[in-house]
Amino acid sequence: MTGTDDADPFGRAIRDFHRGEQAAPLWCVDGDERLEHPIERFYVAERDAGVYETLDRDGLDTPLLDLGSGAGRDVLRFQQRYDGEVVGLDSSAHLVATMRDRGVDCAVEGDMFSLCESFERDRFRGVYAQGTQLGLARPPHRLREFLADLAFVTSDDAVAVVDNYDPETETFRSLLGARPDPTPGMGYRVMHFEYEGDVGDTLLFRPFTPDVLREACVGSAWTVEEVRYSNEHHYEAVLRKD
Repeated sequence: MTGTDDADPFGRAIRDFHRGEQAAPLWCVDGDERLEHPIERFYVAERDAGVYETLDRDGLDTPLLDLGSGAGRDVLRFQQRYDGEVVGLDSSAHLVATMRDRGVDCAVEGDMFSLCESFERDRFRGVYAQGTQLGLARPPHRLREFLADLAFVTSDDAVAVVDNYDPETETFRSLLGARPDPTPGMGYRVMHFEYEGDVGDTLLFRPFTPDVLREACVGSAWTVEEVRYSNEHHYEAVLRKD
């Protein structure tokens, strides 16, 4: 197996799936435990229309930035629903190419935790992040830095909808890679991806409860307006600028 700095088994497997060339599973791995990652269900299959109707009610609007866009499933729906610019951002060159192949008008390669390097001030009115990548922000400092960068690239009337896992729930503890954390409101999740012998970087997530997010927003430009759970351990938070 390989583990080079530029290894991207996750992005490469999704690209191969899109092209009809995937010949091996994409594995999500934690030590000796491994689960096949369901590419079609998580990144390609259509989501229920009610998901997007809820986002409409949240006030999500263009110019719109989708963070960690993957294969562009949500970006493509946003392009259909909204007038105006929709941008998909992902750190994987394979996934950016896949988005473009699938019809995403504007797909950008970049880091969601370095937004100021990719976009100018006040560029977006809406931001959407679905996939629990926010857990990589590792509170409190990096989360506050992310919120500050998010404020920089959004307008004064911006809305951001982000998601995460709640580590204080029983079902979170059953997820592959979940670890306990004595810090109130915090958890760990450690895992990596493997595809065709290619080993990705170890991912260290620090999932946090909505209360931790509310505390991080204190003193920032953002207020947590609403929290809703899609199941026991997964939630979305609607952020609005003060």
